[in-house]
Formats: sequence, structure tokens, C-alpha cells
Amino acid sequence: MKLLSPAISRLARFRHWRIEQWINNPIDAQREVLQDLVTHGQYTEFGRKFGFKELFNIRKFKERIPIQEYEDLKPYIDGLMKSEENLLWNTPVNWFAKSSGTTSDKSKFIPITKESLEDCHFQAAKDVLTLYYNFNNESDLLTGKGLVIGGSHQISKINEEIQFGDLSAVLLQNTPMWANWIRTPELAIALMDEWEGKIEMLAQSTIQEDVTSLSGVPTWTMILIKRILEITGKSTLREVWPNLELYIHGGVSFLPYRDQFQKIIGEGCHYLEMYNASEGFFAAQDNPEEDGMLLFLNHGIFYEFMPVEEYGKTQPKTIGLREVEMGKNYALVISTNGGLWRYLVGDTVQFTSTWPFRIKVSGRIKQYINAFGEELISDNADKAIALASRKTGLIINDYTAAPVYFGDNQKGAHEWLIEFDNPPVSTEQFAYELDCALKSVNSDYEAKRYKDIALTLPKVQSLQKGVFRNWLLSKNKLGGQHKIPRLSNDRKYVDEILELARSVPVS
Repeated sequence: MKLLSPAISRLARFRHWRIEQWINNPIDAQREVLQDLVTHGQYTEFGRKFGFKELFNIRKFKERIPIQEYEDLKPYIDGLMKSEENLLWNTPVNWFAKSSGTTSDKSKFIPITKESLEDCHFQAAKDVLTLYYNFNNESDLLTGKGLVIGGSHQISKINEEIQFGDLSAVLLQNTPMWANWIRTPELAIALMDEWEGKIEMLAQSTIQEDVTSLSGVPTWTMILIKRILEITGKSTLREVWPNLELYIHGGVSFLPYRDQFQKIIGEGCHYLEMYNASEGFFAAQDNPEEDGMLLFLNHGIFYEFMPVEEYGKTQPKTIGLREVEMGKNYALVISTNGGLWRYLVGDTVQFTSTWPFRIKVSGRIKQYINAFGEELISDNADKAIALASRKTGLIINDYTAAPVYFGDNQKGAHEWLIEFDNPPVSTEQFAYELDCALKSVNSDYEAKRYKDIALTLPKVQSLQKGVFRNWLLSKNKLGGQHKIPRLSNDRKYVDEILELARSVPVS
């Protein structure tokens, strides 16, 4: 491994000129991607239905193919899972990434093709390494090992040819042999089902390793770090792993967690966000000092951006890169070399730069609160929680929020269920600071709070540690990429969690 690492590092550093090509020619890169996708797609059942052989430009492509949600593609996916071929893509589909999301109890099975593995997921992972080296030329990242806190679903067989698992399990099973030499832990631990036992095994098996990078969802990564510090008696993770230089995070906004991570990891570590979903590897930070992630434009994905106000319309409008505006919310629509066509991912993004094209995830189409015209999105909530935490000196482990509707003797409000690292002496003080922060980041919320006319002060409930974990466990969603929904426009999740908090003792 020591001999292999310098060679991989040299290759990664040398490849930056390829990335510069699509950064500097974004429109051409996307046009070529779409042309390649349609060329493959014309030989499929989906392509024949929508006349792919007659699609010669982007306008025709958008006119012919309606926006697709999962239920629209499900008949094709069901056929693929029965070993039918050439339904969505013209090469075999032997893998599916099982994705359940936070807003649905149903599982989704996203097709993974040879092309989406190699030209999207693996290519993007290599580009992340190249981008990091370009930012940090003195890095010794590959002299040690990368600790990946992936999902917890074992690979399952549908039949002799077709298998499924969560995305991280699928990627680990298909990773080139050389990549296994520079990661930890061993595959048997990485794919463990039982999440709490997995955390213990991860901690015990990696303490003696020379870990230089760490990647995973912030909530579960924090649990692992705290366990490692308990075992070792150290104050910071850099005392355990002196060569740790990079934490790669994704899945949820890092803003509410940044201060806590910087304290518990220690000085000398870089933080890099990436946007890697079952549907594709979309973006990653090219510079940890920049706000937003570089949109990957040459990785087998053609992007469209739907202004959020178009969602729900019979013929929603989408725009391309030429027309996007910074700071505006767009729903992400993708066509991919995994056989997804004009597929609505469900995430909303904002552009933080249009040269190069950088984005940040601002929320989910169905995760917001707009019960009183306040239009509160996850990005607002994360910023406000971070500001309130800083003001009060409190650490937030997780949270969710929903409206409190008008009643006979009550006005509207937002109810926030929060798991604090250490319960506050007064939730009223935190509620006040949260309210001030929400007003500062959302003018619609501020207007609705004017003189308590439409909205009163937020109601903050401090939950005992473990309630959110137990709720996820009750949904069979403990661990991996599963996460608490930040915002809901109804009270379904909040009421379920409150009922669980009252009725089930926290272990």
C-alpha cells in the first residue's frame, strides 16, 4: 500500500486538467452528456415510447418527455428487477441501490448500471481527490487510510444475477481491489446490519490505524468519534489520529454541527462537503473555503432546474445552466446513465456561483413549513439553529419542526423538537434566540411574526437523548444515510415522535 499510494496521488494530481475542461466549457459538456444519454436510450423501451431517435436538441427532449417521479418509472424498474432488459438503459442492470428517504416509509430501488458506477460514482470520487489535492498540494492523504462510515444494509439477492443494497454497500462491493488497500474497516464490519454494534466495532477496529480521512453523515460520525474518545481517554480525535487531515461530510447540512466537530476533532483538519445520492454523484466542494459545491457536469448526468413554484403544475417549466440565478430555489431534475429520464430527485438546490457552477442543497421539495405563508425551508432552519446554538452556547444533536395550527384559544406557531447534547436550563431562552435568528434569515417569517399577528414565539421541546434514534429504529431506518426530516408542513412526524417520547423509555 505504501508503494501504491504515491502513484495514485501523482495520477490524481495530474488529472486536474481534465476537470478544467468541463469547468471552462460547461454548456458544451452538458450537451455532449445528453447526446450520449439519448444515444444509449434510443434502444430502450422508454426511448421507443418517447421517440428518442427523433430527439436532436434539448428543446425537443424536454417537449417529448414529461417530468418523471419514482412512481412513473416504477413499472420499468419492476421489470428490470425481474431480469427484463433494455427498459430504461441498453446495458444490463445487475445492481439496485435501495433508498428509502426520510419522507416515505416505502423503499425505492434505483438502477445502477456499469456506466453509472464507473463514469459517475467512481469517476466523481476520483475527481474529489483531485480537487482536494489541487486545493491542498502538500497533502499526505493517501499515506494513511480513509475511514468510511457507510450504510448498514447487507447486499441482498433478487435472483442469481441481480442484487441490491444501500448505495454505500453497492459501491463497496464494486470498488476496485486497490481501493480496499487504502480504506478501513474491513468489508465485514463496513456492511454490518446492526448499527449500534457496528459503531462499537468501527471504534475498536480502527483506533490503531493511521487514519488520514473520515467520511460519513455528521450525526453518526459524531457518535463514532465520541465512542473513540471514550475508549482512548483522549480529548480530540487528532490526538488519536495525528495525521487526520480531512473530514468529508454529506447527507445533511453541516452548519449546525460545524462548531461541535471543530472542537472534538481538533485543529489541522479540513472539511469538505459532497453531494452523492443513490441517483448519482452530483457535486463536491472544490475548495473548502468556498461556499457551495462544484456541480459535476461531465459524469453521465444531464441537469435541469425547476423553479420550486413550478412544482405540481401539469407542465412544469425547467431551465438550463444559462438561465439559473444565484440564491434562487430550484428542484433538481436529472437524466442519467443509470436510466433515469427527467427524474425529479426531490432535493432543492441554490446556486452560490455561476462561474464555475457551484450549488448548495437548500432542502427537499416536501420538507418545508408554509402553514402561515412563512415559506421556511431547511436552509433557513439550519442557519437559525446554528445562530441560536452559538448565542446560547448549546450543542444540538438533532432536530425537527412542524406547525402548530390555529385553535380556539391559540395562534399559530412552530413546534421544534430538539435533542440537545446537554439539556438547557431554559428552553425559553433558546426559543427567543431561535426566533431572532429565523427573523434574520427569512423575511417572510419575520413579517408573519410581526406583533404575533400570524405566528407566536416558537415552542421548543427538549427531548431526552435517544428519542430520535428510537423513532428511526421504529421505522427500520437506523444508521447509514437515514436522517430525521428537518421540516414538515404537517404534524405527522412530530406527533409520532412526541408520542414515542411519552410512551417508550429511552435506553
